[in-house]
Amino acid sequence: MWERLERRFQRWAVPDLTRLLVAGQVLLYIAGQMGAPIHERGAFIPELALAGQWWRFLSFIFIPPLANPLFAFFAWYLFYLMGSALEGRWGALRYDLFLLAGYALTVAAALLVPGLPATNVFIGGSVFLAFAFLYPDFELLILFILPVKVKWLALLTWLSYGFQLLFGGWQTRLLVLASVGNFLLFFGRDILRLMKSGHRRMADMAREASGVQEPFHRCAVCGVTDVSHPTMDFRYCPECGGLGYCRDHIAGHRHVKKKD
Repeated sequence: MWERLERRFQRWAVPDLTRLLVAGQVLLYIAGQMGAPIHERGAFIPELALAGQWWRFLSFIFIPPLANPLFAFFAWYLFYLMGSALEGRWGALRYDLFLLAGYALTVAAALLVPGLPATNVFIGGSVFLAFAFLYPDFELLILFILPVKVKWLALLTWLSYGFQLLFGGWQTRLLVLASVGNFLLFFGRDILRLMKSGHRRMADMAREASGVQEPFHRCAVCGVTDVSHPTMDFRYCPECGGLGYCRDHIAGHRHVKKKD
């Protein structure tokens, strides 16, 4: 499917879209530090956007993180690292569609439950979850110091989303579902395949754990085996057609013909 889309729409793809988004946020961050009301004028507030302030449909994705310069720089660095990795693996068109889907779902969620401004945090969260799914053992250096594998940070993110779904407001819940929906749209088939594979492995392990071990030696007289008596010695009688006997019955046993 992606190959057909790329052949038809590749010329419309925007390369290095992550770089463009980071550059826009850096510029607005600088403007905000200089006193510009970027959040008041750029946040996506559905009522104002529908009332004629159309730029809010686009400007909110450039709203920078509310943090000091060090944490803002670290957030931009991670977003650029992960977004560039996804684009390098998928190609520009598929990555652009991934971000476009996240944007469309976020706007739709905000329009359904107007009130608080929509945020681009969940769009960035979907990029992080996609990166963690594809590169679970990638090791991040938190603040360039503390090493941690990205899969554990993704687990914390999923737990945070679950908490917000249970205890957040309806708009927060819809924004979380928009982010998760974006992720599932692109990875749902892979997740189902992994779940089926894991179910088969668990079923095989359960059968092996519950199965009775077949004995290799069995006494033809008393029926003890090397499983029931691991320390027992067994011998085989050629005159009995190769029947086995434990050490208590090998001597003086009555020769019989082994049944086929």
